[in-house]
Amino acid sequence: MPTRRPVRTRPAFRPAFRRAAVLALLTPASLAAQPVRESLIVLLKSAAVAAVVDPVTGGARFQVETGAAPHEVVTSPDGRLAVVADYGTGESPGRTLTVIDLAAQRVQRTIDLGDFRRPHGLQWIPGTRRVAVTSEQNQAVVVVDVAMGHVEFAIPTNARGTHMIELSRDGRWAWTPNIGSGSVSLFDLIEKRLVKTATVGAGPEAIALSPDERELWVGDRQLNRVTILDARTLDSLATLPTGEFPNRAKFTPDGRRVLVSNARSGTIAVYDAAKRQRLADIVLPFDSTRARDQMLGAAMGRSAVPLGIVVHPNGRRAWVALAATDQIAVLDLERMTVERLLEAGREPDGMALVIGR
Repeated sequence: MPTRRPVRTRPAFRPAFRRAAVLALLTPASLAAQPVRESLIVLLKSAAVAAVVDPVTGGARFQVETGAAPHEVVTSPDGRLAVVADYGTGESPGRTLTVIDLAAQRVQRTIDLGDFRRPHGLQWIPGTRRVAVTSEQNQAVVVVDVAMGHVEFAIPTNARGTHMIELSRDGRWAWTPNIGSGSVSLFDLIEKRLVKTATVGAGPEAIALSPDERELWVGDRQLNRVTILDARTLDSLATLPTGEFPNRAKFTPDGRRVLVSNARSGTIAVYDAAKRQRLADIVLPFDSTRARDQMLGAAMGRSAVPLGIVVHPNGRRAWVALAATDQIAVLDLERMTVERLLEAGREPDGMALVIGR
């Protein structure tokens, strides 16, 4: 299948080096020679681009075109590939995954999901060459063979708004929040079946599985709360208040803290996972002169609209996509402050960190 060429226009991130250096970076000789370095992959929804940047400076390394309105991205365990969910826009729902060869700095292939529309949440199934992706429009979890480029099987959720997805380390268990049905579902990917669905609120969207796989933290964007569930039974263990419109959640690698992005409040809430207490609210700067329309709309008010969160494996730093101001906030998790802001392209959302090999 023909592959898209890397975008040769002005980088979505403002690099620290000259345009000539950017063009040199994209020459065929450099494509063969470039190693996979620690990089941040940032999806720019309005531009339909995946930008690969320096996570410290925001300097552009390369970028490639994706399908319309890319929302989430996941990388292979060896850091060689990235898979992007092409969600689509308006009346044109997406039905593809874009596979990026990070070493070659190009699109390797585009996988057509056939009848499965609005792909969104993505996770790489450990020990395999497959990903699990949600199909929001078809109310299903779809397993895709990335190497062969085809759908293997799908499991219906029978729930509206199946959005994000979490997987166990052994790749057997999967969990999805279903925004429109106010529920969370548990799946067995080995037996290819829906195990259980539990009602948890009015609009669950954010979801994070604890590193010990005992708890699910689920943010409800309508009730402005996070519900803590037993991961295997889906029984409710506790509820905690959040800011307004919680839409993403991430554990730190040690499992001690949970970060929740509150899109309407413009904050990152930081929780002590063991004590189930909110420790701090990190306020994301909002510059009204930078504010632009974004897909969540005017209902987000005067907020930078924090969305995707990535936490470094050392647990000391995190990156947050600010969709309304076209920036990435770098957080110091030890001081619980904004360390710096990186320039981004149009409407950043899903992100992934690639660790150098």
